[in-house]
Amino acid sequence: MAKNIVPETSIGTKILIAVIVLFGLALVAAMAAAVIIFFSGADFASGANVAVIPIEGVIVTGDASGLGGAVSSDTVVQDIQKAEDDSSIKAVLFRIDSPGGSAVASDEIATAIKRMKKPSVAVIREVGASGAYWVASATDHVIANRMSITGSIGVIGSYLSFGRFLSDWNVTYNQLIAGDEKDIGTPFRELTPQERQFLQQKLDTIHDYFIQAVAANRNMTVAQVTPLADGRFFLGSEAKDNGLVDQLGGEQEALDWINATIKEQPVTVVYEHKPTLTDILAGLEVQRSALPGALASLPSEQAISDVQAPMAR
Repeated sequence: MAKNIVPETSIGTKILIAVIVLFGLALVAAMAAAVIIFFSGADFASGANVAVIPIEGVIVTGDASGLGGAVSSDTVVQDIQKAEDDSSIKAVLFRIDSPGGSAVASDEIATAIKRMKKPSVAVIREVGASGAYWVASATDHVIANRMSITGSIGVIGSYLSFGRFLSDWNVTYNQLIAGDEKDIGTPFRELTPQERQFLQQKLDTIHDYFIQAVAANRNMTVAQVTPLADGRFFLGSEAKDNGLVDQLGGEQEALDWINATIKEQPVTVVYEHKPTLTDILAGLEVQRSALPGALASLPSEQAISDVQAPMAR
């Protein structure tokens, strides 16, 4: 009787099956990790009555997920509203470690804080300068480490100019504009005296807004704030002597202040923003497709804008 002969699986087929299995396992592992991260990021702190909102890194508008060391005003404002809408939250603690950033983004956060009906306290640990100080000043109580860096009430709009460099290398900037002032701030030519004065006036106006906001937030007069608003930073101890902070200390002192304010033992929940399932799967796809020639497909550097956005620094 003839025997049935089973064809032997080729080595190439075995390798293909192994690769498919490994990729499937990696996909399942990534999805499991995403689920764990999602649930661990949820606000499950039992009995929490104090929301902790971190403001860490450069303050920007829009989406900051792709920017390392940045925090979005959109995200912070959403967190403030979330805390305000949650009846179990009685106070909000802002954990600040930021050198400042966009004047617009800082103003958006400060405005949202001022609209809150619940008590708020800011804790400046390492740095709470410029736009970050603008944000801190909007809270009901400001606490800073005695050696922290704070203040720096000023505005910057500086940028590099390559006009003379291009001229030395016989490179011509062909100006094609509709509107005499359209290319103010281009790095490819020097500013005229009139243009410099024009831009300086804009920065001075934003500076005035900054001074007025700090004066209102700290119950000081504009005349009291102006001598402190030359852009210099202060140590926390110096800031307290100048009326820019209320107390020296850290998070424990903030919790003690909250305890005395709401007459309840504070239990905190941190509003953290962890990677979503989409972020993790996108990262997995990047790793899967990372080949030796991938660097060649990286996008070119972003074009320089007409005028750098003013930074509260």
